[in-house]
Amino acid sequence: MLSLFHSPAYLWLLLLIPVLVWRRFLVFQDQGSIPFSNVDAAIQLPRTLRQRLIWLPDVLLLLALVGLIIALARPRDGRQRTVSSSEGIAIELVVDRSGSMQAMDFRIDGERVDRLRAIKNVVSEFVLGGDELEGRFNDLVGLATFAGYADAITPPTLDHGFLVAMLNQTQIVNQRTEDGTAIGDAIALATEKLNALDAREESKIKSKIIILLTDGESNAGSLEPIQAAELAETLGIKIYTIGVGTKGEAPFPVRDPFSGREVLRAMEVNIDEATLTAIAEKTGGKYFRATDTDSLEAIYREIDELEKTKVESKQFVEYRELAVEEYPTSWATLPPILSLVLCLLFLRVVLQTFWLRELT
Repeated sequence: MLSLFHSPAYLWLLLLIPVLVWRRFLVFQDQGSIPFSNVDAAIQLPRTLRQRLIWLPDVLLLLALVGLIIALARPRDGRQRTVSSSEGIAIELVVDRSGSMQAMDFRIDGERVDRLRAIKNVVSEFVLGGDELEGRFNDLVGLATFAGYADAITPPTLDHGFLVAMLNQTQIVNQRTEDGTAIGDAIALATEKLNALDAREESKIKSKIIILLTDGESNAGSLEPIQAAELAETLGIKIYTIGVGTKGEAPFPVRDPFSGREVLRAMEVNIDEATLTAIAEKTGGKYFRATDTDSLEAIYREIDELEKTKVESKQFVEYRELAVEEYPTSWATLPPILSLVLCLLFLRVVLQTFWLRELT
């Protein structure tokens, strides 16, 4: 809060007030007196309330004059405001939840975890911020998942806490009929969600991107991945693709038929890197390969640097003119200074006219 005067030079006029007080109450106090030989009897007479308050109209006039001088100086209460405007980015996260995501080739704090859990951990930091990531606080972020079919989980939203909560609830498919890798359908669904933003948002989104994470080859869905990428390119949507998983073989949890315990068994894994690279290049994005948690975190840091939101902050000061505007406080609302001046003058006129009128 900034309190100041627009024209402080007028405050010099306050130096006249002591002069007026001196002239009115000290110099002319004997003006109009009548000589008496003995005033002892008059002094002993009780003074009436009117006699005690005969000075009040002059004091009210001086107070009104002080208020008028202060009003001329234009006291103002200033409050500094900051307005931030941003050219937002809309991001659609597309996460594979097919059965192959059960591979335990990632680690968090030294503990083996499946690929989906590692993705949840890194994506949460990408959205909310953490470690070396600032978070995407000014961006709309949506979530879609896919296995044998694509599913829209959340629309692009600024409620990132809700989005992360929905991501953490995502589970790897456990039904063979639902399994598969419908990359083309997933891209098409994400493209549709991002394209719908132009009709929903008041201001057009600066850029729209899809971040696709998968660990396999497209083997389900009705649309080919390249066809879906061409659709995204036509609508100006950029796609970053991330191939998740080690190369060659990866440990998968299986049930030992003899002991009944869950054990890890190495199985061959394949990622269609050629298709993922083509999708990214066609839309102006980039393909990444994440073979462990560290490389996955590094990929998201790079994407975070590539897709920066432009934020502009403007500062200005809002002024309240106290001479003509009310001033709210924690205990009361103070009236404008000129209103107080008028009230003082009105009170003086009333008192001097009907009760404290001086005899001439």
